Amino acid sequence: MSDSIHLKLPDGSVKEVPKGTTALDVAKSISPRLADSALAAKSNGDLIDLGRPLEEDSELRILTDRDPQALEVYRHSSAHLLAAAVLELFPETKLGHGPATENGFFYDFHRQTPFTPEDLEKIEKKMQELVQHNLPYAREFVDRSEGLQRFKGEGDFMKCHFIEQFTKPDEKISIYKTGKFLDFCRGPHLPSTGKIKAFKLLNIAGAYWLGDEKNPQLQRIYGTSFFSKKDLDDYLNSIEEAKKRDHRVLGKQLDLFSIQELAGPGLIFWHPKGGIIRKEMEDWMRDQYVKRGYSLVYTPHVMRRQLFFTSGHEGYYAQNFFDFMELDDAEYRVKPMNCPGHILIYKDSLKSYRDLPVRLGELGTVYRYERSGVMHGLLRVRGFTQDDAHIFCTPEQIEKEIADCVEFARDVLKDFGFDKFQTELSTWDPGDRKSFVGSEEQWNMATSSLESVLRKLNIEYKTIPGEAAFYGPKIDIKLVDAIGRLWQLSTVQFDFNLPQRFSLEYVAEDGSRKQPLMVHRALFGSVERFFGVLIEHYAGAFPVWLSPVQVAMIPIAERHSEYAEKVASQLRAAGVRVHVDSRNEKMNSKIREHAMQKIPFLLVVGDKESEADKVNVRTRGKEKTEDMGTAEFVEKIKKLIEEKSAVL
Repeated sequence: MSDSIHLKLPDGSVKEVPKGTTALDVAKSISPRLADSALAAKSNGDLIDLGRPLEEDSELRILTDRDPQALEVYRHSSAHLLAAAVLELFPETKLGHGPATENGFFYDFHRQTPFTPEDLEKIEKKMQELVQHNLPYAREFVDRSEGLQRFKGEGDFMKCHFIEQFTKPDEKISIYKTGKFLDFCRGPHLPSTGKIKAFKLLNIAGAYWLGDEKNPQLQRIYGTSFFSKKDLDDYLNSIEEAKKRDHRVLGKQLDLFSIQELAGPGLIFWHPKGGIIRKEMEDWMRDQYVKRGYSLVYTPHVMRRQLFFTSGHEGYYAQNFFDFMELDDAEYRVKPMNCPGHILIYKDSLKSYRDLPVRLGELGTVYRYERSGVMHGLLRVRGFTQDDAHIFCTPEQIEKEIADCVEFARDVLKDFGFDKFQTELSTWDPGDRKSFVGSEEQWNMATSSLESVLRKLNIEYKTIPGEAAFYGPKIDIKLVDAIGRLWQLSTVQFDFNLPQRFSLEYVAEDGSRKQPLMVHRALFGSVERFFGVLIEHYAGAFPVWLSPVQVAMIPIAERHSEYAEKVASQLRAAGVRVHVDSRNEKMNSKIREHAMQKIPFLLVVGDKESEADKVNVRTRGKEKTEDMGTAEFVEKIKKLIEEKSAVL
């Protein structure tokens, strides 16, 4: 048996090294600079510690701060740094787990005394000290029984659970030590704490152990870390910008919507101003339905529970539904989704191949049970309206229908002011037969159809294995908002399951009965969520066509009110939403108040304007005012509304 192994490097070269050589040894042999900047490594595609001995031939890559995957290791190590600091300051604390997240990291702690903001400052200071000490992330392997005994002796019931749940009785387990902190963890980690250059603790939240409300409540400390202070500062600035755009704050400030405690959480009350925006959204969508060959339908809010057994939703999603009700003849549910209702409409009469495709669209309100800890303003609710449509078509029509849906989704984003998006294709996991229905042949056909559409439309996409709906693969289109955040809204989903469950048919050209294919698609996603994203994207300063009040008329004195009403009448005749503020208040005070309401145009009128049939225009976001003829302004705002322009 040879005592050496061969390592293939990214440049194609091959190094022969003794068994037991580490990735750090390899980095040192290449250059001192690489060794100094190395953070982790990849061996045959697996992330590993730099200090892990290499025992077999492999493809090896040294990861530095230029590699996105190194950031995941960096943040996981930051979570361990947080836990080490907490144990230094609060040794009675019991430890949960601390993963890296998309934007940082968190760690769960069990402690009787709640952490305070002052505690966060102390913890962050201690983390800085541990960075200065440059403590190693030292890994050791111990017998499972020894590890369990060690954590039981410390009273760390959560670590014991993880060991019992994720390891076998006869295996050795991986433990990392950072200062006084020991953790059952598979890693990998940075070589030492000194590699962590920039981090910040953000906030404290509650989390139930294992996500179960019956279990102890934990304290979750969130933080973030970056390779450089500049990247950290940029991220913290983006958080501050996001706070300014928080739709919950702006929703109250602009009087758009509310959630009423007496009625219950997760249920949205649309106020008059929010109602106007909703009307504009829904009118736009219904007009598009008609233009694009959809038929508008409406289905009941309550249906027999048996319908959802037939559809399969009772078996896959029942935990997300409101409890059923017992009425005279059967058990009923408030509608959790619209698709079974649309299927019943399709099934009500036999269709010919000449009738297909059948496109049924509805702005239908549905109700789903969301746990109290995950609800969030308009973005995660219990009652919401989906711009839902279901298309029934032949196999020959399926790719065109999917392509039309994707184009429709892009038009939604464009008209509402979004010019950037990312696309994902979610596929099934053939090894997880419990979570997905249908044959491998059906899944391959459906997936290849979606892939073909994306290629023909020349849309770059990322494949997400295992994230398909239980009944078929899907295309998700995520918009990018004004400050670069991704939002999941539009989805187009292939379904070969429901037509089979409901025995749907159409008469083919040869007179035989065949089963149609089905496409689910929602482009707003939900009216509520899309509205929340609009608020945050525009920071409440909506384009003219969406603004609840498009023009505020401000007469300088009472004698100018008659002229203000005359101008307002011309604007209303042109379809403009206008408010005349004739209150006996100072003009500057009224201007400030309406500016705070983010109204696009404030028209101030006095003697000069009345005599010349003009208006003094204050445009939102601009310092200079402009004198303009009344007719000219009416034409200008009409054009902005018709073009759905986001620019004033």
